Order: sequence, then C-alpha cells, then structure tokens
Amino acid sequence: MDGRCYGADMSTAAPATPAVPTEPLVLVRRDGAITHVTLNRPRAINALSEEMFGILARALGAARTAAREADAPTAILLDGAGERGFCGGGDIKELSGVGSVRILALEYAVDHWIATSPVPVVAIMDGIAMGGGIGLGGHAAHRIVTERSRLAMPEVRIGIAPDVGGHLLLSRAPGRLGEFLAVTAGEFGAADALALGFADHFVPSARLGDLRAALAAGEEPGLACARFAEPAPRPAAGSVIDAATWWDPIAAAALGTEHPAASADPAGAATRLSAALAASDHPEAAATAELVAGMCPTSVAVTLAQLDRTCRERLDLAAVLADDLRVLGRLAPRPDFAEGVRAQVIDKDRTPAWSPATIADLDPAVLAAIVDPRLAPGEAALDLTPAV
Repeated sequence: MDGRCYGADMSTAAPATPAVPTEPLVLVRRDGAITHVTLNRPRAINALSEEMFGILARALGAARTAAREADAPTAILLDGAGERGFCGGGDIKELSGVGSVRILALEYAVDHWIATSPVPVVAIMDGIAMGGGIGLGGHAAHRIVTERSRLAMPEVRIGIAPDVGGHLLLSRAPGRLGEFLAVTAGEFGAADALALGFADHFVPSARLGDLRAALAAGEEPGLACARFAEPAPRPAAGSVIDAATWWDPIAAAALGTEHPAASADPAGAATRLSAALAASDHPEAAATAELVAGMCPTSVAVTLAQLDRTCRERLDLAAVLADDLRVLGRLAPRPDFAEGVRAQVIDKDRTPAWSPATIADLDPAVLAAIVDPRLAPGEAALDLTPAV
C-alpha cells in the first residue's frame, strides 16, 4: 500500500468505454521455461485490486499444480507493466470500502503463496514498489531492484500501519532502522534496499530483457539473477543506512530494554521516541521529529508495537500476516483512515486532521485494544489458502 497508492492516479475512475475491449489486469502466460506474470494496470502504477489478487492467486495455484508435472516451469517471473513502476500498492479506494477485510485476507494469502511457492518467484521491482508492492516482491525467492527502484512502507501517512508482512522485513533491517523506516514512511532506492534486506540483486534496467530471456531459456533462477547483477550505485544524497549513525542511539535510548516494551505500552514508546528526537541536537533528528509529528499518531504507536512484537516473539511470515489482518481490520474503520485517504488521495491537500491530533494525546486503552493479539468476537483468523 503506497499509503495505499496515493502516488497513483486513483482519484477518479476512468469513464466506461463499452465498445473497446480492455486488457486483463494481470497478464499470465507461459514463456519458454517460465510462467510470466505481469501486473497490467500501468496508469495507476499497477495498483492492486481484489480482481487482481484473484488472478494472482489462480496463477500461483496453477504453478503449484504444474510443479508436480514433467513440464513444470522453472520459475515464476513477476513484474509490472509501464514505465512508472512495479506496483504502487493496493487500490486505496477499494480498500477503504466495506469489503476491506475480505480483500486484505486474499492479498495476504497471495503474499504468503509467493513466499512459499515450490516454483521460485523472481520479482522485478523496477520503479515504484511500495506497500502492497512490497508484499508481492519483498517475499519472493529472488528480489531484483534497478537504478529506478523506489521502495517504501508509507502506511503511517494515511492512518493505518505497515502490513503485507512488512513488519517482518522491517524487523530484519540493521540496527533500529526498521523503526526509522516505519515511523517516517521512508523511501529508499536500490543500494539501501539491498543493505536493508528488501532485495537480493541489483540489475540495471537495461539488462532486464537479457535476464528475462535467460530465465525463459531455463537458466537456474538464482544463477541467472547473479549473472546479470552488479553492485548498486550509492545514492547521491544521504542514504537510509547512513541515518543509523544518529538514529540508532536515539531509538535505542527511547525504545530499549530499560523501558516497557512497545508492544505492551505503544503510547509510551511513541511518546519517548518523539521526545528523544525533539531533544536531540542532531539536525537530522530535529527534521525527523517534525516529520513524525505529521504522521498519524495512532499509526506511529501501533507500528512500533507491531514491530516490537514481531522481533520479540520472532514471528514468521504467516504469524505476521495474521497480525496484519487483525490490526488492519481494527484500524481501517477508524476516522483516521478515511481522513488520510481524503488528505493524500482525494483532496490531496496533505493536511490530515488526525484524531487524536498528537502523540501526546494518545489513549493507552484504545491502543491496547488495537494491538491485542487475541481475536475479538466477530474477527476471523487468516486463512492462507486463497478462496478464488
């Protein structure tokens, strides 16, 4: 979810043109030795809809069945159509509707199927790959980025929290950079993606065609990706990895073991981190304090709690996705999500009125109910077998 997909052109629906046939939203075809799956909604940066998740689930299911056959594909190649990016996230308008929990459950099942596919998935995250795009590409067996890649988990900008297994990826980032990316909705490029554990190989965009051809010819996926990979160029400006020098000491002091765990006291953790950033004399810390203050306060506290729970309990992807469904199911109906969608997607004034407005106003009891790992009456457990 690019907040989710506020970077895409999602504010209005395209007018219907009955006489003109439309292409499938996901292209699935056999290409030599591989199954080639392409997200095909380029005008919206391949924003993911319920229909697209259904097509992806069926394609992955067919690949699982084919894995037991003589002419099984050697890989599933997953990429996106158009010049703007792999996937800007979920279709935020669809996800803000009444069927959001159903759609999220299908999405998370697809993410898990990609991670556990017996046919290795090669995900090419060229261009924008945010939110739901990270869910598809970030759990693949072979994750490719290019010089055009821009990755992020920016959900705190619109009143929800990183999902699609994002907390698992964030928990594996060096030091305390997982918290940094989560609460700042930080965007990063190829070099940082590799260093942070969100990608495995940098392949220049000019060589993607050669990589696709090698995979289609039956070359072993890991060997093919490594053969076309190069060292990623360092970003011209400061990198996320560089931020560790000043961020990690601040985050460690605010979120360390001498304090209650963030999963047990989300409001306290968010308050301490915000205060520590504001009190620091490092110029980057002051700017970050201001940035975090503009995010949804509830989202900041919840994502710190979920990230702590993921690390503390060493959750696997299935458990993190189950957490995601439960927590997003509780956050989505709240006024903050509607307000975040309004501010970032509909009106695009970028001035959301959060409730509560500041981290200092957070209600510990409300947060405790949101992050409670027990299912409440009426909440369903996540079924990782997609019903399509």
